[in-house]
Amino acid sequence: MSATLAADEALARRRCAGEQVLSLASGEIGLPVLPALRDRLAAAADRNSYGSVSGSPALRSAVAGYWERRNLPVDPALVVCGPGSKPLLFALLLAIGGDVVVPVPSWVSYAAQARLAGARPIPVPTLPGEGGVPDPAALGEAVALARAAGRNPRCVVVTLPDNPTGTVAAPGTVERLARAARDLDLVIVSDEIYCDLVFDPADRAVSPAAFAPERTVVTTGLTKNLALGGWRFGVARLPDGPLGREVHTRLVGIASQIWSSTAAPVQAAAAHAFGEPPEVVAYVAAARRLHEAVVRTVAERFTAVGAELSPVRATCYLYPDFEPLREHLAGAHAVHGGEALATLLAERYGVGVLPGTAFGEPEHSLRIRVATSRLYGETDAERFEALAAADPTRLPWIKASSDRITEVLTDLAGPGRPTP
Repeated sequence: MSATLAADEALARRRCAGEQVLSLASGEIGLPVLPALRDRLAAAADRNSYGSVSGSPALRSAVAGYWERRNLPVDPALVVCGPGSKPLLFALLLAIGGDVVVPVPSWVSYAAQARLAGARPIPVPTLPGEGGVPDPAALGEAVALARAAGRNPRCVVVTLPDNPTGTVAAPGTVERLARAARDLDLVIVSDEIYCDLVFDPADRAVSPAAFAPERTVVTTGLTKNLALGGWRFGVARLPDGPLGREVHTRLVGIASQIWSSTAAPVQAAAAHAFGEPPEVVAYVAAARRLHEAVVRTVAERFTAVGAELSPVRATCYLYPDFEPLREHLAGAHAVHGGEALATLLAERYGVGVLPGTAFGEPEHSLRIRVATSRLYGETDAERFEALAAADPTRLPWIKASSDRITEVLTDLAGPGRPTP
């Protein structure tokens, strides 16, 4: 079971039982649907034919334009859409075959999907403050050891920007990763679903497709930038050349046997979104400002009690490390690892987070993943107000959540905590 979905369900049960809970576990973006996209979806409700497995020509052209504006031009014939980036990623692992190199830490589903595909994940640590991209220097050694043991690593998955850390790998690191992948004959699967949520436009994540275009598959979707997780839509950009076209053929074949085609009304709305008309650009910019304001406010609460935290540069995720508080947590709470820490936060305080073990960390690690994306309001009216606010952290419902986090962390850390 996906750790994020399991945590969501557990918190929902407690809320239904009348308990007060604070959800910091979910990766869902708690924002309302942009009205222009809702209207497009409704207008296309009579489209009930299967259509092309890869997606409609209008959609694939719009997606190609989206990537071209990000300096990643692509032939629309090499764009494949699916019912969410998650099934697309799984189908890609099936199409590429072999074992999969995954960064540590990394999104909860990469390693799980590799196992479901009959492959084995090969964990490689990331560099400090550069989550989502395996350390290029360690990649070669890990692949060599795997091949010497009779395994068959065929691809490496990267996330730019990163979930769970909210960091962005440096262009130089991405370039070295791309060079190593070429030397090792690995396909790069670059999950770039958060690329529109980098806070500073000058700090945009650089895709490995810029350095190894012939072997990099890029995926994205509308789940994060436009908060459309329930619409289930994702797209993949296949590289031009023999390798890319071979993977494209396999991917379309797999898709034809699993989901046949993506919901036609969703495709119509997605084509409009990927065209990036002014209202879409404005919505994404407002969401980005909101994420930045709230996640940085919450980050201050964690560092104030002594947790270590890399500066968050994108998304709505934090990945604090409570290692400086290890002795106190062990003595006061009998907590020795991330799972025990997450359990304590949930059961004693009603605060849902995910332990670092869900992202590939060892059991003794005291890292947890915190998501602030469900703090924006309980109603669409509150969420729209949060999007429009000059300082959303002053809104009563967001401030109340931030104050609760401070209260919980202060009690957790206790007296005599390390100086941040």
